[in-house]
Amino acid sequence: MQFNSLKFLIFFPVVTLVFFMLPKKVRYLWLLAASYYFYMSWNPWYAFLMLFSTLATYLCAFIIGEERKTKENSRLCRIALVVGIVTNLAVLFLFKYLDFGFDVVNRGLTLLHLTTVRNPFHFILPVGISFYTFQALGYLIDVYRNDTQVEKNFFRYALFVSFFPQLVAGPIERSGRLLTQLRRLDEVRFDYERVVRGLMTMLWGFFMKVMIADRAAVVANTVYDDFAGRSAFALIMGTVMFAVQIYCDFASYSVIAAGSARVLGLTLMDNFDTPYFAMSVREFWRRWHISLSTWFRDYVYIPLGGSRRGKARKAINTLLTFLISGLWHGANYTFIVWGALHGLYQVIGDLLSPAKRACERKLRIRTNTFSWKLGKAAVTFALVNFAWVFFRSDSIAQAFTIIRRIFTLPDPWSLTSGAIYELGLARQEMNILLLCIGLLLLVDGLRRRRNLRFENLADGQNVLVRPVIMIALAAVILIFGAYGYSFDAQQFIYFQF
Repeated sequence: MQFNSLKFLIFFPVVTLVFFMLPKKVRYLWLLAASYYFYMSWNPWYAFLMLFSTLATYLCAFIIGEERKTKENSRLCRIALVVGIVTNLAVLFLFKYLDFGFDVVNRGLTLLHLTTVRNPFHFILPVGISFYTFQALGYLIDVYRNDTQVEKNFFRYALFVSFFPQLVAGPIERSGRLLTQLRRLDEVRFDYERVVRGLMTMLWGFFMKVMIADRAAVVANTVYDDFAGRSAFALIMGTVMFAVQIYCDFASYSVIAAGSARVLGLTLMDNFDTPYFAMSVREFWRRWHISLSTWFRDYVYIPLGGSRRGKARKAINTLLTFLISGLWHGANYTFIVWGALHGLYQVIGDLLSPAKRACERKLRIRTNTFSWKLGKAAVTFALVNFAWVFFRSDSIAQAFTIIRRIFTLPDPWSLTSGAIYELGLARQEMNILLLCIGLLLLVDGLRRRRNLRFENLADGQNVLVRPVIMIALAAVILIFGAYGYSFDAQQFIYFQF
């Protein structure tokens, strides 16, 4: 069941109405049932995997909690932690990385002129498995670290792992935030202002998805599916439109999830904060997929030693963390290269930082000016887009072909020749897309400069401003949304991760 489907537009109001009508003590059971129904709408068998992950981490955390009553960090606690982590990662590897593992092994065997082995298993990747696995593992590690209390109510913990708004594409919530709120679910009251703000947030998410992401996807797919015959301009446009697509697609899911949770009286963490306005790659990762980047920081980078053991070790830890992050996104060498690039960006940035500051002082560059900040943001956006080429390509060979054509076949005249209307979208659809991207830049700009979110635009205005904005936005989505016979139904990109 996707957010941008008729099923969800029926499912969510029903879940919300019943939630507020039920006795407060059983609300979490209703949300648990709704969450499992939501997940099982893709494939009922997927639910057993999620239940297994939930059971494994619940039992291991319970053992740690009981053991801690008599002994601190005993051997049994460490065993329970390792069993919980290994069990969950083994399931994740089996369903997500087994084919890739056989490919790596076979490449090595081929180099040694040995007989390759055949993978006897071919599993379909369950949607959202990486997200709920990491959320469950985060809880287990937090319990071991004594950063959160053990949840003894299995059904409440199961709701924490499976809460439907953020189940299949995040944000990856921490137990200290979401589980704490679920324990106070009986205190939630119907609040008109909160519900309206939640619905307004959801509307903005739908706008990002069906007005921008699904149109940009047509351009990106058109270019990348026929990359060999494309000009440099087309390849650059395809890559930039993929950057727009993946941002609006993934951010829209997080925004709709946050709005849905808010209607139900729960607060999810911000997952995106104007990432394409970042003035360095490091800042980009503070603003892009925040729940995942902070998860890797807290559970991978810092345990590896972080920046505490010298510059060389910091560089190695950074590279390792981003290589793992790339592999998390998919079982393909292209994702590993993408992660490695982002790691290298940060390592090289750290190495050049003293020289950069010295140049700024010698040349008396005013670093607080708009032009300087705009230039830094443009360079960062270019570096991020260069890495997106690998992320979007089906193979490393394809990525290098695209990059070579971009740098060896310049065609600046395409900027004014109307070539932009030959990339899969009709003139009207392309103009709508460009107009909507302009609106997105305006909204993100207001958030960046004034910390003003879309749902707060009507604050302090006349009482009719908010309903007018909501009605107008809903009408635009219904009339001009990218659906119907001209468009394929676009699944959210991060479902595959």
